[in-house]
Amino acid sequence: MTEATYTVEGMTCGHCATSVREEVSELSGVRQVDVDVESGRVIVTSDTPLTAEAVSAAVTEAGYRLVA
Repeated sequence: MTEATYTVEGMTCGHCATSVREEVSELSGVRQVDVDVESGRVIVTSDTPLTAEAVSAAVTEAGYRLVA
């Protein structure tokens, strides 16, 4: 298992967190997604490391932006 932390821009509420959590959870191998709206931090636990491109695409699909 691996854990990675990302920063997402634009989240303001619980609905935002749910949207990001749902999209990132659909990535292959993802076991858990923890979202902190206040800090914008998203912690992803997965079987193997995820590419930044895959996470960025999922976050974009949810309507937000992954900060590099």
